[in-house]
Amino acid sequence: MENEELKKKLEEQSLKIDAIYQSVEKTRKYFLAMIWITVIAVVLPVIGLVFAVPAFLNSYVGSLNSLGL
Repeated sequence: MENEELKKKLEEQSLKIDAIYQSVEKTRKYFLAMIWITVIAVVLPVIGLVFAVPAFLNSYVGSLNSLGL
């Protein structure tokens, strides 16, 4: 009788552990996706600004020089 109860509890624990593992994997994938979205949304625009700001300043200063200021 005890043996059967023990086997049943072990099977239940195994099912619960599998469910926890699946949940943890979903959470890990979610966090990984959030990291990539953050990199795309923050880092790429900053890299773009590194090139855009000097071009804008060059154009702005050039237009001021053409006005004779």
